[in-house]
Amino acid sequence: MRRRSPAAVVCAAVILLAGCAGAARERTGTDGRGQSPAHASSDVRGPARGGLPPVVDHVRTRDRVVFLTYDDGAERDPRFVGLVRERRLPVSMFLTDSVVGPGYGHFARLRAVGASIQNHTLDHPALRGLPYAGQRAEICGQQHKLRSRFGIRPRLFRPPYGTYDTTTLRAAADCGITSVVLWRASLGTDGELTYTRGRPGLRPGDIISVPSGEPASLTLTERTVRLLREIEGKGLRVGRLEDHL
Repeated sequence: MRRRSPAAVVCAAVILLAGCAGAARERTGTDGRGQSPAHASSDVRGPARGGLPPVVDHVRTRDRVVFLTYDDGAERDPRFVGLVRERRLPVSMFLTDSVVGPGYGHFARLRAVGASIQNHTLDHPALRGLPYAGQRAEICGQQHKLRSRFGIRPRLFRPPYGTYDTTTLRAAADCGITSVVLWRASLGTDGELTYTRGRPGLRPGDIISVPSGEPASLTLTERTVRLLREIEGKGLRVGRLEDHL
């Protein structure tokens, strides 16, 4: 009996979903500050070839949970620490070193009350198209920063602007990343949600991005409280992302 090569087996499986040619194309996009990231129809946009980390914007789960993720680290609202503590919110903070600057103490307090700290590069560049060495330096460099600050080695990585390519996945894997995290919903400065794909409306397993650094009429705490009301109004709760990936 003739044995098919591993590549043929993978290709045959992918054809059932979207076709080998479509699966081989690298996805691109931007974050809520520009255009929405390009999302595949599946919840997990991987796992990528060669043992690379999967790219996810939604988690398939039977639990009625959604996941709150916060980007960059520009907003350091002291009341937000109290909100996370009082509500026991398992939020994920994707930090950029050049944005956080001297504010790591604020995120140490957040971590102490239950937030997780994850990787969002050293300097927030659009990674797609950059050479491997540059992408690895951005991702591994922030891994080293976070390890020196908190004694942790994050497993989750969010590429700035939601842009990435296969080189990004290779570099992330080599830096110890196990999942690349995008989002299906994004919270605007006005407290309203927009969606990157599918029908509008929160559903179990959605990953929600809360960008920072843009002028907003509402504080980070106020926007989060409004979002929590919407989440709870749909019979959902906030889950810990790391426990579901």
